[in-house]
This record gives sequence, C-alpha cells and structure tokens, in this order.
Amino acid sequence: MTILITGATSGFGKAIALKFAAEGHHCIITGRREDRLEEVTNELAQHKVDVLPLALDVRDRTAVEDTLANLEERWQAIDVLVNNAGLALGRDSFEHADVDDWDTMIDTNVKGLLYMSKAVLPYFIKNKTGHIINIGSTAGKEVYKEGNVYCASKFAVNAISQAQRIDLLPYGIKVTCINPGAAETEFSQVRFKGDEQKASVVYQGFQPLQAGDIADVVYYCSTLPKHVCINDLVMTSLAQANSFYTFKQQ
Repeated sequence: MTILITGATSGFGKAIALKFAAEGHHCIITGRREDRLEEVTNELAQHKVDVLPLALDVRDRTAVEDTLANLEERWQAIDVLVNNAGLALGRDSFEHADVDDWDTMIDTNVKGLLYMSKAVLPYFIKNKTGHIINIGSTAGKEVYKEGNVYCASKFAVNAISQAQRIDLLPYGIKVTCINPGAAETEFSQVRFKGDEQKASVVYQGFQPLQAGDIADVVYYCSTLPKHVCINDLVMTSLAQANSFYTFKQQ
C-alpha cells in the first residue's frame, strides 16, 4: 500500500506515517518545514519502506497541482490520501478574533483539503480504487464558545466528506471522516501561539488522546475489506463526552 499524508512533520500526521511504515507500507509525506520533513523521512526509512518527501504548503494551490501532477509513475499508485494538515489559531470571541487567523484556518483546513483531494483524484479514478481519509474534529460536530471559525472550518470538513462520499460512489472510492476530541500534540501550542502555559492547561486533570491513538484508527479504517467503508467516526478519550463535557480530576 502507498499512503499520502499531509502535515506529516508532527502530531497526527507523523504518527500516521510511522504507523503505516512500521506495517510495511510506502509513504508520501508533505510538510512545510523541510528540516522536519527530512527527519521524519529518515525515521520512516528505518522500516525499510520507500518514502517520498514533498516540501509543500497545502494552501498553495499551484504548488499542490504542479507537484501532484508530476509524480513519478511509481508513486502514482496511491491507495490512501490522509488530509491531515490543519490547525486552530487563537481562541477569541468573534468580535475580537484576528481576521488573519481566520484566513489561515480556512486556507489550510478547508481549501488545502480540497486542493489535495482534487489533485489526487485522477490517480484514484485511473486506478479504480482509493480512499480519502479527512481528519475532522469534534469541533465539526458542535460549536463551542470562542471556537467560531475553527469550528466552521471543521464543519466544512464534515460536509465536504459527505459530499465526496456521494459524488465518488461511481468510482468505488472510499471516504472517511475521523473526528478526534482533545489530543495532546502541538495543536494547543499552535492555537495559543506558543504560550505553553495556556496550552498545558487544556490537558490538565484528564488523560487526553495521543497522536498514536488517531494513527491506529486511521490504519484500521484503511485496512478493512474492500466492500466496507466507515463514513464518519468520532473518537475521544474516556474522560471526554464531546466538545462541551470533559471530566477532570481536581
């Protein structure tokens, strides 16, 4: 199997790449940070699989289209696309939010996902097989205070996943949306723009998901029998019921 993972230099993306490589699958990995991309490539290669690193920002439509259209033939047999690249920036009430943060979230979480999916689809259609796995969020299931545009972007991921599933039925292409709850990665540090104290408070008092948990679920969904497709999946830690309710020890 060959899997293409966006945002593979950290967090969920890196964990997903490591999981698939450990199971003997070839990986195409994308990321904006070339130094980290090289580090992850070297880690994956230790599993004796082929790795193609692509220094790529999913927000750059031209770069996405040109890069994916010009893959060497051996890399065109992509089996799974994981649209993982995404982020939250800021947690502010609507009237105080930074419009630049909104643009970055929409451009990455929504438009980047669309660009990558559209660029990979010709290979899926030609090969008459393929699986798109979109990483959503519980924030795409219910809107919470000061979540505004981040929640909106993940609601969009949910809607796009449903639309892809419908429109791609004639091609036998699977589409799965995986929606994690609180997970301890760089996510909160990015959201709070490097404020480690604010970021650490998010996970105090309970055991959150880890990146490896999401990787295990992605692997499970992608290795089911050909006639089975998980369309939508919500996963949280035991302590979290949804975006609103988390039981935290005092």
